[in-house]
Amino acid sequence: MLSRVADSIYWMSRSLERAENVARFIDVNLNLMLDSEVLEGAQWRPLIITSGDLALFEASYGEATKESVIRFLTVDSNNPNSILSCVWSARENARSVREIISSEMWEQANRFYHLVREAAEGDAILRNPHAFYTSVKMESHLFDGITATTLTRSEPWHFLRLGKMLERADKTSRILDVKYFFLLPSPDWVGSAIDGVQWAALLRSASSFEMYRKRHRRITPEKVANFLILDRFFPRAIAFCLLGAQKSLRAITGTPENQYRNVAEQRLGQLAARLNYSDIEEIMKEGLHEFIDSLQLQLNRIDDAIHETFFAIPKVSGGEVPSQKILGQ
Repeated sequence: MLSRVADSIYWMSRSLERAENVARFIDVNLNLMLDSEVLEGAQWRPLIITSGDLALFEASYGEATKESVIRFLTVDSNNPNSILSCVWSARENARSVREIISSEMWEQANRFYHLVREAAEGDAILRNPHAFYTSVKMESHLFDGITATTLTRSEPWHFLRLGKMLERADKTSRILDVKYFFLLPSPDWVGSAIDGVQWAALLRSASSFEMYRKRHRRITPEKVANFLILDRFFPRAIAFCLLGAQKSLRAITGTPENQYRNVAEQRLGQLAARLNYSDIEEIMKEGLHEFIDSLQLQLNRIDDAIHETFFAIPKVSGGEVPSQKILGQ
């Protein structure tokens, strides 16, 4: 497989997962606003902070309001991480590898883009944001289902899963980090009904409320964080995602378990091992926000290593023209 093809598949997958998770991300706020008038209007700026796009947002919009934040994160084509930009990027990457993926995958990526573009051209998003973000999540799930039933479990599939799992781990951490920025009006409210409502809304935004209640029943900060960070069986838990990414990376390189042959495998293995041997008491003592910051930094370093290992065109000397890397040789 050409490195160019692997790169397109990897980023097609990451972009679609990012679009879905931005929808989930906004749903955290929308659900909280419905459940608590105390927080109304005060918690839109934190979404921009945790997305990492504060400077770009302030240059374009200035004040963080419900309308400006929703527009920036959903349909702003100047924001490379908006839902519209992500779905467009995924569609273009899918177009470039149509001979590798199934025709059904391409058709769904194309249909997904047109759905978001048409919504962006009207006012349907602000009129009924819940319906729109639900449709974004459903379209993403449909792409996943089509992929699962039409794509051979070979290198393309593993690059697709590698991208999806790393993106999902990052976005689950950011959904958790939203809670850090929901600073209650008084420290006395920690552990109160409002605090409980926030944690329940966070679980729902990650589609994990029912599975959490089956496992733990009572909602507490430590148990929610433990479930979304360290659970090895829930598909949106960070530990689960890292294990899936490891399996696909080893399948691509042929590296035996508990060994590594490149920096990407080394960094991913180190982070997975860190979570494997962590406990929630240790994480909460370190500070949830500080732990998430460190986790996101390591995920970025893993992505950098994957790019250098598989996608970057090798440098050559003597004026030769660099050629595409061919993976698996």
